[in-house]
Amino acid sequence: MRVDKEALYDERLGRYVTALNNGMPDRVPIRPFVAEFTAKYAGFTCQEVTHDYHKAFAAVRKCAADFDWDAVVSNMVYVWTGLTQAIGLTYYGVPGIDVPPDVGFQYREPPEERAFMRSDEYDALIDDPTSFLYNVWLPRVSNDVSAQGELVTYRNNLSFVKGAMAMLSYFTAFGEQNARLRSESGTVSAIAGILKAPFDIIADKLRGYLGLTMDMIERPEKVLAACDALAPHLFQVALSSSDPDGLVPIGFWMHRGCVPFVKPEHFETHYWPTLKPIIEELWAHGRQVLFYAEGDWTAHLDRFKELPERSIVFQVDRGDLFEAKRKLGDRFCLSGGIPNVLLSYGTSDEVRQFCKKVIGGVARDGGYIADAGAIMQNDTSAANLRAMTEAVREYGVYSTGHSKPIVKRQPNAMAHSIPIGRLKPGVCIPWEEKRKEIPSFTGDEDLIRRIWEDIEAFGYMYIWQILLSF
Repeated sequence: MRVDKEALYDERLGRYVTALNNGMPDRVPIRPFVAEFTAKYAGFTCQEVTHDYHKAFAAVRKCAADFDWDAVVSNMVYVWTGLTQAIGLTYYGVPGIDVPPDVGFQYREPPEERAFMRSDEYDALIDDPTSFLYNVWLPRVSNDVSAQGELVTYRNNLSFVKGAMAMLSYFTAFGEQNARLRSESGTVSAIAGILKAPFDIIADKLRGYLGLTMDMIERPEKVLAACDALAPHLFQVALSSSDPDGLVPIGFWMHRGCVPFVKPEHFETHYWPTLKPIIEELWAHGRQVLFYAEGDWTAHLDRFKELPERSIVFQVDRGDLFEAKRKLGDRFCLSGGIPNVLLSYGTSDEVRQFCKKVIGGVARDGGYIADAGAIMQNDTSAANLRAMTEAVREYGVYSTGHSKPIVKRQPNAMAHSIPIGRLKPGVCIPWEEKRKEIPSFTGDEDLIRRIWEDIEAFGYMYIWQILLSF
């Protein structure tokens, strides 16, 4: 039966990639972003799939096997709280500890006066973002990590060993998970890599929303400089964690750049100018980005049209899916747009009728991937999700569609320029600095440098993945 599953995988991958490239496959691909829904469906609690990633993986595989889906995220309950506790992170409400076991994990933003970055610390962040994260940010977000000048404790030392080993264990396990999805149900892993906008990073994990709001009044030039300083590092993490073949997109989680969180002029002056070059640079390297546009981004559709054709996939949450089709459909694939509230509290017939409307009005010419508007948690109805799946399979067939042969996506053009600060991304301590500590070489200096930078990349990725993923 392995041959049959492999053939099914190839068929689904071709269908998915054709749609991602705004083409017309044989039928509309289905790629639901199911998170805590998988727990409920598989008979687990939210606590179990959040704290034990083996159960989270098993729940995804069960859903993939039972539903006729083309692609899924290997684990949409991405924040593994076993890892966050190993590091001592304080900003999550953990199911079974801080919130009830049947409630999804919660992000707890600190009050403005206890923001993880102070208003007078922009210059330190701008000068060396990686050093700032290790020396200032991490001690403030962890109960175990000691700040500079404090006693280095047993728990401090353990947090780095346990955190790094846990991260290695978790990230390595995704390879086996993707292989099992492929061999057991012929299901494609939907995304690879992670990206967030510089502006969102400041709002989410550094200054907090209220702090950033005040900074946009009192020190907007510092905010812009910080966004510029973060950009090359966010690009580095996105590229290094992406699909090497460039077939599936990088997940880009969009948070606080839309109305009503910030004024439209702040999107124009801060959010977009520091994000657009990252997207262009990734596309120049042959990488597509999934704009997971949580909230309503309708006001900014004209700006997104500026991006290179096919460089993004635009996921519609609370925006107008049909308006997004009118504005973006000639350039980019669209996905989502099926209301979460309908999938949770509507009837199966209502779900079927809405899917039929979407397929007739948005997916007619291809370039559409079926999904809910946003990540599906444990209030999603299994019957309604099955109704969505069946309706898309029934109505979403193209008589003249086809799947193009799957080939590695090639770089598209000369790379654009993202300004790099004093230190290049990818390392913590540059070789030029380490080189000064070594009096002489009796052998190949380039070999020593190369291995130094390879190992440095682990330390670099550790802190940036904590910031972005956890």
